Amino acid sequence: MLASRLQNNNNPRKSPGNHTKSKRFIGYFLLFFSLLALLTALITAFIDPLQFYHRPSWYTPLLSEEERYQNPGLAKNYDYDNIIIGTSMTENFLPSQVDASLGGTTLKLSMEGSTVDEHYKIAKLALETGKVKQVLWGLDYFSLKLATAEDEEDFPDYLYDGKLWTDYKYWFNSSVYKQFISSIKNNLSGEAKQDLEYLYNWDNKVVFGKQYVAESYLMACDKELDYGTNEESIEQVKGYFNTYIRPLLKEYPDVQFYFYYPPYSVMRQVAWFASNPVRFNNQLVMRQWIFEQFEQFPNVKLYDFQAEADWTFNLDLYKDLSHHNGEVNTWIAEAIGQDSSKYRVTSSNIKALNSSLESQAESAVMDNNGKVYRSSVQVNGLPLALNIRLVQGNKELCLPAKDIGTALGASITWDAATKTVSLTSAENTVTMTVGSVKALVNGKALTIDAAPLLAGGKVLVPLAFVAEQLGWNVSSEKEGEWLRYNLSTSDNAGTLKNQP
Repeated sequence: MLASRLQNNNNPRKSPGNHTKSKRFIGYFLLFFSLLALLTALITAFIDPLQFYHRPSWYTPLLSEEERYQNPGLAKNYDYDNIIIGTSMTENFLPSQVDASLGGTTLKLSMEGSTVDEHYKIAKLALETGKVKQVLWGLDYFSLKLATAEDEEDFPDYLYDGKLWTDYKYWFNSSVYKQFISSIKNNLSGEAKQDLEYLYNWDNKVVFGKQYVAESYLMACDKELDYGTNEESIEQVKGYFNTYIRPLLKEYPDVQFYFYYPPYSVMRQVAWFASNPVRFNNQLVMRQWIFEQFEQFPNVKLYDFQAEADWTFNLDLYKDLSHHNGEVNTWIAEAIGQDSSKYRVTSSNIKALNSSLESQAESAVMDNNGKVYRSSVQVNGLPLALNIRLVQGNKELCLPAKDIGTALGASITWDAATKTVSLTSAENTVTMTVGSVKALVNGKALTIDAAPLLAGGKVLVPLAFVAEQLGWNVSSEKEGEWLRYNLSTSDNAGTLKNQP
């Protein structure tokens, strides 16, 4: 019997001590882990470098340039009456200038490359504070879509959803402590400051000039051909508006909303018109439809700066096809503050504004240096629709060889290996090579002012030279900003097939 007891005591599987020790170890571990997690959360909330919970008083946090992460803290814990919403087109607003135009205190909550669902999230967060009296909202057509799956995954929804239990992604984020360390370094060096006036502002960080717009235009001619195959339908875009903009207008009737269409350079409109007509036409439809929706709300005003030729034709104001400098933001703020009838959209001018924009997109043409002209071409008295086009040499208008051939009744051959194009009518043949000012006309060598070039996947050739060598009568007017061409045949043999 004694042996049996000894045997039982020596059996580790029946020893209560080991099992109890394991449970205690796990318990202590969980307790330690929980206390460590709680301590980390409390430390994060205390230092709070993004000022998500409060504005720390014992040091000056360095404002982050990561707008999607920084904006929630600004919206929750700063004093303001007005907010700025939009893409990078709104980042160069100076809050003090908006204050002077609209009154009150302005906070910029812009987000580079943002989409309408992101605009909704930050606008909703700010509006829920009860501070907002006025909203200045830059409404880009291409932002009226949803974030891609990849961008949506990267968006910090936990900073916007108002749910404490999702804040763990902030508490245990190593980048938070990196931001804190950067702030402390700036404090110690005496460089730390809360510069909300120039937060997110890139006006002095880039170079503006028409030569950069010219480069962007040539690249866009190629890219827009692909973009056009992925355009959202009109019904989709309307759905996004109804989901992410309309509810805010209804829910906050005492807040004044100022929406505006940003003034892209005219060459942005030209690129859409020529290479992505689906987007251009959708834009026109939505410009009017959105205004009709805004008309239903007494707390909404809409302003249109897209057809302001004094701005959009001056390519020195831009760094690329779309992005203008801060001076333009100042003009916009002043115009809205004055409720300028020139830019305020009404039921009596919306169609005229659309027509003006379409006319500009159809006629504007640029040379290689970024000088903008307006052009028109008539063939036997009928207008020729201008697609991709450039001015070369001595104000020589260059158009796609295919378009010219179709309009003038000439056949086209293209040798991709030698980059040589030939246009042949009943009696004449003109042969040119991309990049060369030498041409062959019925086998005879001639020198041309403007060498053919490739743009937007098409070969562009000088209109007047080709037409003359094919036997057409050409008269041109090159005065001021207008380049006008009239092509005719004595027997009206030319066939105009490429009409708008």
